[in-house]
Amino acid sequence: MSEDWLRLTHHRRATLTMEGGTTFHFVTGGIQEAYDRAMDVAGGLDVRVGGGAGTIRQYLAARLMDQMHIAIVPALLGSGEPLLAGLDLPALGYAVAEHVSSPAATHVVIRRTA
Repeated sequence: MSEDWLRLTHHRRATLTMEGGTTFHFVTGGIQEAYDRAMDVAGGLDVRVGGGAGTIRQYLAARLMDQMHIAIVPALLGSGEPLLAGLDLPALGYAVAEHVSSPAATHVVIRRTA
């Protein structure tokens, strides 16, 4: 089964097709361009956003994500980039829809409500 992946980047690159049919398209026009292209390619199906904390914050701030699933594991990894820094999720229309805890992980689902 072939898959199309869109990758945000600051550097222009040609489309790359891997053996097996997975194709990577590199987008330099920012999150809105990547979102628009992904929605077009998906043809009404779900689109998943992956990336670093900065990318996720941009999509949340622009209200382009309907749902986000965060898995939190009890491990200290050292320093890192804060995922939700500078965001007021309730003011952006997001709320916690689900949460499940176990000794191995806590899963939190955040959904856009407005």
